[in-house]
Amino acid sequence: MSRTQRFTTLTVVTASVLVLSLATFAQAPGQINADLSHAHKKYMALAPRGHHGTGSVQNGAAQNFSTISGIDSLVNFTGDFHKAGFDPNGNPQSFWIWDMVGNPPERGGVTTIEAPIVPVEVDLLDENGEVRVVDHHPLISDPSIYIKRVLNSPVFRKTNYSSSDVPTQISDAVQRAEFFNRMKQDWHTLLKPEVKAKRVMRVPAGQYFYAPNPDGSCCAFILVDINTFVNLLFPAVPTDTTTPIGAAENAGDITTKDLSTFLFPNTYLFFNGDPNQCCVLGFHSYDFEPGDASNGNRERRYVVNYSSWISEGLFGGGFQDITALSHEIAETYDDPFVGTGGYGITPWWQAPNGNCQDDLETGDVIEGLPNGVFPVKLGGFLYHPQNEALLQWFEFQSPSSALGGAYSYPDMTTLTALSAPQKAGCQ
Repeated sequence: MSRTQRFTTLTVVTASVLVLSLATFAQAPGQINADLSHAHKKYMALAPRGHHGTGSVQNGAAQNFSTISGIDSLVNFTGDFHKAGFDPNGNPQSFWIWDMVGNPPERGGVTTIEAPIVPVEVDLLDENGEVRVVDHHPLISDPSIYIKRVLNSPVFRKTNYSSSDVPTQISDAVQRAEFFNRMKQDWHTLLKPEVKAKRVMRVPAGQYFYAPNPDGSCCAFILVDINTFVNLLFPAVPTDTTTPIGAAENAGDITTKDLSTFLFPNTYLFFNGDPNQCCVLGFHSYDFEPGDASNGNRERRYVVNYSSWISEGLFGGGFQDITALSHEIAETYDDPFVGTGGYGITPWWQAPNGNCQDDLETGDVIEGLPNGVFPVKLGGFLYHPQNEALLQWFEFQSPSSALGGAYSYPDMTTLTALSAPQKAGCQ
């Protein structure tokens, strides 16, 4: 099945997804044990969400360090490489194009991108559509208590990395490692976070499971059916203000020039109506909406990510606090439009964790590996951002032109070898 066909048969967003699978559940309806420690990982790709207008998008072959034309979105630059491989349909292909957030590294200078953070409260509903109450505890989970930690994390706060002679943010450090031998030394792509109005997602009865806190309050974590979640997150029509993304767009809290985060409290997703097929911890994508005369009728692309805060002790392998957020932000830097128009589609690769893919999703290569996270202590708190694969790994470069000949960063020892060449589907 072609990539286009695969995307259109799904009802949810084009996205990179960070996934874990859960082994066992308690028998009580809707309520489960607060234990995800035996989760194991898998990968899933999901398709774009939005509404078409009359404008056209120019998705022709990239010219190094140009930009995608015909769209109204955040600043981006493109490039290409040559490598024998196979396209999503198994046809031979040797020319590949990519698109990244920011301005070209050879131009230098600092690019600052607004990075709204929209906290999303999750309300679990009863059969009557009201907030469910269990043992006098309303099933409402609020991410506000995690905002300060997120703002002070290495995703947004600067610290020292070997790819920069001045303190910087972790995704900028990763991108600088990729272009270390091509960039001007003052080149940076930085995020400027700002907390926006809290939005609310009301999840219908029968579409969720939850684990209560030890005192019975809500919630140690929540599991939501992925199709339900995406439909509740993205606007049904451009003027929709009932969904978190629609409400934020129409209020002007997020714009097409931003990299926007919708932050959830320990809220994970499952597939096929089966909570045993769990857990998505985050995805990045974009909502596309029609343009009008005010923007030259260009398609509007709101680049967004859903990321869950991960409380300590829920998952193994160092998956906690900002692991999902750092994963999605870093992948957005290298693949903001998740394969649309061929940008970010790569030769097929197979990662050491078993993932077989054909896209420039830098976190998926590394998730779950022994050195998958890169602990960073800031403000007395130990954060767990994820290490990322570098562009050179996807280009099958040998040796790598990245900083120190690396294939991963910040920990350059996480990936030390390329994937073997693969046919479509790694068959």
